[in-house]
Amino acid sequence: MSRAFLPKVVTANLLIEGTSVWLTEADVWSPRMCDAEFIEDEAHAEIRLLFAKSQPQTVVGPYLADARLGVNGPEPVHFREAFRGRGPSNYAHGAQVEA
Repeated sequence: MSRAFLPKVVTANLLIEGTSVWLTEADVWSPRMCDAEFIEDEAHAEIRLLFAKSQPQTVVGPYLADARLGVNGPEPVHFREAFRGRGPSNYAHGAQVEA
């Protein structure tokens, strides 16, 4: 028996900077997960992932991450995505500075 599809977002890392980014409905990459397109359909999720993979000049390692809909948009379900959204932990830089 197959598992039920969980909502997803498309995420990757910027090629040059290495920072975590999320794909929006407008086909742009945002550094904020809450801006990501919240995908509730498995077929649509696969199409969006293919779109992300077609941008090797911009991002590396795109994948689908489980998400839940929060007050401000998609939120992480797993610790990994919450951690990636905070940015590097070795010193204040990128998302760490904004916080």
